[in-house]
Amino acid sequence: MGKIFRETAKPSSKSASPSSSSAPVTTSSTSVTETVRGSHHFKITGYSLSKGIGIGKYVASDTFSVGGYDWAIYFYPDGKSVEDNATYVSLFIALASDGTDVRALFELTLLDQSGKERHKVHSHFERTLESGPYTLKYRGSMWGYKRFFKRMALETSDYLKDDCLSVNCSVGVVRSRTEGPRIYSIAIPPSNIGEQFGQLLQSGRGTDVSFEVNGEIFAAHKLVIAARSPVFRAQLFGPMKDQNTDCIKVEDMEAPVFKESCPSVLTELLEYVARFTEHSDFMFKHRNDVLLDGSDINGRRVKQRL
Repeated sequence: MGKIFRETAKPSSKSASPSSSSAPVTTSSTSVTETVRGSHHFKITGYSLSKGIGIGKYVASDTFSVGGYDWAIYFYPDGKSVEDNATYVSLFIALASDGTDVRALFELTLLDQSGKERHKVHSHFERTLESGPYTLKYRGSMWGYKRFFKRMALETSDYLKDDCLSVNCSVGVVRSRTEGPRIYSIAIPPSNIGEQFGQLLQSGRGTDVSFEVNGEIFAAHKLVIAARSPVFRAQLFGPMKDQNTDCIKVEDMEAPVFKESCPSVLTELLEYVARFTEHSDFMFKHRNDVLLDGSDINGRRVKQRL
């Protein structure tokens, strides 16, 4: 992994004393409190068959997740409280997973199924709460209404249709965090550009120059070759570049040697042109002599194909 070092100036003998004035350092942070919201639709079919199951007994929705916690809707056809003597139906939202002091906002809506949009809504949202969000102390804690609706009135209302009730529940879990200056650490991956260039070369995509070695053609990329060799840079892109740079003929070298001298074709080409780079100063000074007939340190000649 690459590392980035910061250069630190050494303290001089004439450094200022601690008592000298300096600009005060000011830092800042922000506390952010927000809600993570989610909702669940609970359809209760066969309402008439659920009557008489007993006070304090309920039918429950499937659990659903909001804000990292599981929740469930509990509907009590005969009510939750004994003292109400089954006069009311009860509706609650319960914490169905482990949690301590979970703060949340809730909304329970009994849907009007006549199309008149006259829903019965009990909501914490969109209004100011004197005591703040509701706190659920532990798993099984509930929020809702023991006397949600009078049972006789419910059974003759537009909320009950085809012996079905439809309930929407929204939950907003309250989350708080503190935001301060962020320090980002960027991991620098190891350089494998040579391998990537090798893969590109082997794929044959984008090649725009070729080497001819003893009748065999090796495709390459001008920019890669020019980046490694001032000789080829001048020959391919310089002000006195050759007119025909589509194919460069390598003389006095056998194709198997050129091909098998290194593990990959890209490395073969780059190491071959690197030999030119070692003597680039000499060849660049005498470019008029070497552009069309240049020799490397091994006596191999690179010649433009005419």
